[in-house]
Amino acid sequence: MTKKQLSKVSVLGSTGTIGVNTLDVISMHPERFQVYGLSAFKNVELMFVQCQRYLPEIAVMVDPHSAEQLRDRIKLEGLQVEVRSGEQEVCALAAGLTETVVCGIVGAAGLMSTLAAVKSGKKVLVANKEPLVMLGDHIIELAQQHGACLLPLDSEHNAIFQCLPQQPIVDRNGNAAITREQGIRKILLTGSGGPFRNLAPELFSEVTPEQACAHPNWVMGRKISVDSATMMNKGLELIEASVIFGVEPERVEIVVHPQSIMHSMVEYIDGTILAQMGSPDMRVPIANALGWPDRISSGAEQLDFAHIARFDFQAPDYDRFPSLVLAESAAEQRGTMPAVLNAANEIAVEAFLNHQISFDQIPVLVEKTMLASSYSVSTDLDTVLEADVQSRLICENLINGVT
Repeated sequence: MTKKQLSKVSVLGSTGTIGVNTLDVISMHPERFQVYGLSAFKNVELMFVQCQRYLPEIAVMVDPHSAEQLRDRIKLEGLQVEVRSGEQEVCALAAGLTETVVCGIVGAAGLMSTLAAVKSGKKVLVANKEPLVMLGDHIIELAQQHGACLLPLDSEHNAIFQCLPQQPIVDRNGNAAITREQGIRKILLTGSGGPFRNLAPELFSEVTPEQACAHPNWVMGRKISVDSATMMNKGLELIEASVIFGVEPERVEIVVHPQSIMHSMVEYIDGTILAQMGSPDMRVPIANALGWPDRISSGAEQLDFAHIARFDFQAPDYDRFPSLVLAESAAEQRGTMPAVLNAANEIAVEAFLNHQISFDQIPVLVEKTMLASSYSVSTDLDTVLEADVQSRLICENLINGVT
């Protein structure tokens, strides 16, 4: 295969966990993929190393000062990489001359670039769950209109995808995966339970950011690690699964699986349950989505079943993890409530990481924000963005003691 035949890939959020793992998988297949563009917020050091190694045509830094620093280093090194800056340039990269876009920007910050990639009709690999939580129905409709091929990168949703009849969330003909017509009884969404699965709730107020970020199985960014510790991550995934796989929220069941080997399951009406298993390594779902419909190597360790020895499952403790209750409520209400939930959670988690609030206050603040925010059944872009801004302000005021 010549270089002209290589599939061009742009990685949004290339210096984050998803981005680093995606580039690692890409590096294993130089005969198949070419890195076209990279984007990051302000991690100049790692972005410079990635530019040296992958020689993208375009590198975007959201932070203008960081872009200047990178531009100077690129020029000094003599690399042929165009450096751009700003969120609009990230969107332009997502819509640019590339076949595949990997959306790995954490939080609502990745919404507009995800929309840009979908509108340009590309193969879009979605790792950042927040856009689908906020605007899932709208994104599915856009993909249908513009012929985008949506594939999930999140380990649980990629597992569900692999257990369903093999078709993307939305294919290039604009056909959405409708599970009601495929004999699906329910989706079993697994999660490790995080580092505090067995911690007494009265000790939650003493949890430090360092403890919350020390996930027992996965290597993830700080925000996602805290979400896993509160199990909000699983709540957001429930909303996402309901939207992208076309099932009612009550047909998505959360199951705690401490070993993180079965990444999710699908139960069919004939009693069959299909499970996707693999090492707790993000390169497995990344390789599945990058190579789809082909299977390509990921570099992950093979499972040793004799070493694993056992699989444990249990129901989630809703009293211990009230974030699950809040997420299920948002999923049932639909409209702007998932966006409100997500916005409040992002602000509360950031405050916890900055030592402004205690760990046990995160769901309290989210619930208070949900109760105080305006609600709309509409999910058009402007309405959802307005709800996002309003909810962040409400949560910030609660943190700062502003009535």
